[in-house]
Order: sequence, then structure tokens, then C-alpha cells
Amino acid sequence: MPATLSPGVFEFLNALILNNNREWFTENKHLYVESQQNVVAFLEDLIKEMSGFDEDLAKLDAKKSLFRIYRDTRFSKDKIPYKSNFGASLGMGKGSQKGGYYLHLELGKSFIAGGIYMPEASVLRELRKEISLYAEDFLAVINNKEFKKYFPELDQEGKLKKIPQGFEKDDPMAEYLKLKNFIVVYNLKDEEISDKNAVKNLTGIFKLMKPLNDFLNAPLS
Repeated sequence: MPATLSPGVFEFLNALILNNNREWFTENKHLYVESQQNVVAFLEDLIKEMSGFDEDLAKLDAKKSLFRIYRDTRFSKDKIPYKSNFGASLGMGKGSQKGGYYLHLELGKSFIAGGIYMPEASVLRELRKEISLYAEDFLAVINNKEFKKYFPELDQEGKLKKIPQGFEKDDPMAEYLKLKNFIVVYNLKDEEISDKNAVKNLTGIFKLMKPLNDFLNAPLS
């Protein structure tokens, strides 16, 4: 039976929001450790299930995939020491040069995502060229009926106002060429995360992202 997320994970995160300081965290570190272990067990089963459609995931280490809960406050005005979420990169992260997947656990704000987030300039240019050259293939992926049911549009964060240099202004794919990220996001309800079949259900949604990752990875391999 696949692991399920304990209510204690979100109870801990909720308590952390109310007590985000080192003293409380130190006194209650056992709650963090218990929650972290539960999330890692969940990730292990999720990775195993997902590797059924993406064999590259089989080599991932669940514990290493989980981001640290400690915030880097060196260059931030916000000095709160801890994140109020658990985030896991399943081959995707900021500056990633390969399409992958991401899981974010946060009370009322959980989501899953896939694609390439904030690629380097050279990679971004290659992705834009691929979309411009193979517009029909790209549109077939993002307009797939089942895909669109979960992901009505690509993430619009940081989208340019004008078409990037090096591309024709009348390029039929202009709106996609203005994007700076090529990711899709599906927001999860709390009950979807706590469901006993969450591993299986989330795998089904992640699987829909695979054709997008395949398209994005093609010019980068």
C-alpha cells in the first residue's frame, strides 16, 4: 500500500506559520523530523509510481529531492528563518536545463508542476526556436483535450510585452515566444493530498506533463 501523507505534516506546517522562530523550531524539532520522514516516504512511493511512465525518475533519491526547510535570508529583507512548505524537485528546479516535475505541499496552497522553470538565456533561446519551428507539434501537446483539462494555459510569470529579439514580429507563435518559463501548474485541494490514493492520482496528472517535457527536452539532448 503506497504511503499517505499524515495530517501531522500540515499541522506542523500550520504551527510553524504561527511560530516561525528558531526557539520554537528547536523545541519542536521532533515534529519537523516526523513530518519530513513522512514526506520522504510519500515521495519514495510517488517516484516509484512515476518511474512507470518516466524511467529517468527511477534514479532519483527522495530525500535529496526534498528542498531544505531553512530559508536563505542573506539577501532578503524577510528574515523569517523557515519555509512554511515542503517542496520537492523531481527533475525540475530554478534554472533547470531539463524538463521535470515538482511537488509543493502547503496548507491550502499545494500544487504540482512540470516543465522547465527559469532556464538560462541560451536554453531559453533554443526552446523558443523549437516552438517557432515545430509549432504544430507544440500546439498538439498543449491543446490535447486531457492536458488542457488540467492545464488550461502555460504559466505567464515574467512574460515579455514584446516578441524577443531574433524572432519575427508576425510569428504565429509570438505569444508563446514571449514566455520566460515553460511550465504548467495544477493547484491541489487539501483533500486531494490527503486522499489514500494520492500517489496514484497525482501520478496520473504528472503523466499528462510528460509530452510537454519530451518536447522541451528534444532540442537540449
